[in-house]
Amino acid sequence: MVTYPKFEDISSVACVGVGTIGGGWAAYFLSRGLSVRAWDPSPDAEAKLRRLIDAAWPALTALGLAENASRDNFTVHADLNEAVRGVGFVQESAPENLELKQDLLARIAEAVSPEVVIGSSTSGYGMTEMAQKAEDPSRLVVGHPFNPPYLIPLVEVVGGLQTDPQATSWASGWYEFIGKSVITMDREVPGFIANRLQEALWREALHMVDNGEATVEQIDLAITDGPGLRWPLQGPMLTFHLAGGEGGMAHMLDHFGPSLKSPWTRLDAPELTATLRQDVIDGCDDEAAGRSFGELIAQRDAAIIAVRQVVETIRSPQGVQAK
Repeated sequence: MVTYPKFEDISSVACVGVGTIGGGWAAYFLSRGLSVRAWDPSPDAEAKLRRLIDAAWPALTALGLAENASRDNFTVHADLNEAVRGVGFVQESAPENLELKQDLLARIAEAVSPEVVIGSSTSGYGMTEMAQKAEDPSRLVVGHPFNPPYLIPLVEVVGGLQTDPQATSWASGWYEFIGKSVITMDREVPGFIANRLQEALWREALHMVDNGEATVEQIDLAITDGPGLRWPLQGPMLTFHLAGGEGGMAHMLDHFGPSLKSPWTRLDAPELTATLRQDVIDGCDDEAAGRSFGELIAQRDAAIIAVRQVVETIRSPQGVQAK
């Protein structure tokens, strides 16, 4: 029986792939006082990772750094085996290509010690299919973050059919230990939970643009100044429970249930024609109104930090008493 390491004994982790997601993970691990060993086949991997860490560090500083956190406590390695040698955990964040992930996870599992758990940042694949080529798939789990992983606390954790349940439990505990909000899923579901919900909204938004029913800016405003204001503290289920008044969800379902059969929404994705593609791109450019990508990132991060700080205050026992 494998004995997985104690969380407090882990001082270094490996980030395999340092694109937007992998680099965000690296920045977050650094902010928790861990050292990071990174691997990425890109020739400019180190420079790219440095830019990502520097861009994330102000937000991480605002949220609170671990006492020994350093943005410089990372190394980039050309050899995968060297990158994962001696670490206590591995976060894989390669592009969403099934064969690539199968090969990479098999290589990582072969290279690391038997007690090291390997989490995959996949946004849609199940671990059962990704672990097909691994000689020992027992320590392979999905650890699906939300972008940017250095800022959004959610991680969805689920193992595959050959994953050791203890490895899944360990991974959930590890992510919580380093400050993440964790959903441990009972079964594999394509796209997991958050992506499926987000995808449904995204598809309907594309239909509305495609049919001339709403502009990109109207769609975003409908969420940011509408239901989006409720969601940081109460998700769609509790929101509708309150919408039912004193009768709660039971009244909501009985009263509004029939409208679910009304043709309000279309879950099938629209055809992504050249026209629709350009309309969406132009709409985003119009809404950005000349703001650079960096400016938009900074504004987003500042807003998320403010919302998280308010929500955490309300959720705390002192916050509840204050209300």
